[in-house]
Amino acid sequence: MPLIDVSIAKGRSPQQLRALISALHQAAEDTVDAAPENITVIVREIEHEHWSRTNQTIAERNNTQASA
Repeated sequence: MPLIDVSIAKGRSPQQLRALISALHQAAEDTVDAAPENITVIVREIEHEHWSRTNQTIAERNNTQASA
């Protein structure tokens, strides 16, 4: 019973998120022989101000790139 929990920066279209869910679901079926009814996919969209790498949030990085 796979539970696939994905965090992704906010800003994708509903179609992109649907495609991601579908691809993850299919990957679980193909790689671990999971029955479709037993697969759960959770997509968590994270605000750019709440996602940081190298001590800089996505929002800060985007603001820096826009200023350049």
